[in-house]
Amino acid sequence: MGPTYWWMLFGMALVTYIPRMIPLTILDGKELPPIISGVLSNIPYAVLGALIFPAVLFVQEGNILFGIIGAATAFLIAFLGGTLMPVVLGTIGVLAIYSLFM
Repeated sequence: MGPTYWWMLFGMALVTYIPRMIPLTILDGKELPPIISGVLSNIPYAVLGALIFPAVLFVQEGNILFGIIGAATAFLIAFLGGTLMPVVLGTIGVLAIYSLFM
């Protein structure tokens, strides 16, 4: 392992540490305005959606309908009040039945 490796490792550590350290030091003990707090609280859901949506379209090669049916089923069960396990098991069940008729 040459010096390039260590500089790269140091750089990655610094780039990861700075965005985590700044809010802890600058915002320590301060209250954020409600609108900023609302936006920040919704970021994880937006990122999760951005990560999942492309995978839904390519879950089964050559059959985009498979992913769309699975996503629609999961959304419907969650919308009707299902928690994590009913959503997962219900979606697996619907896609298992769908795959029998494909």
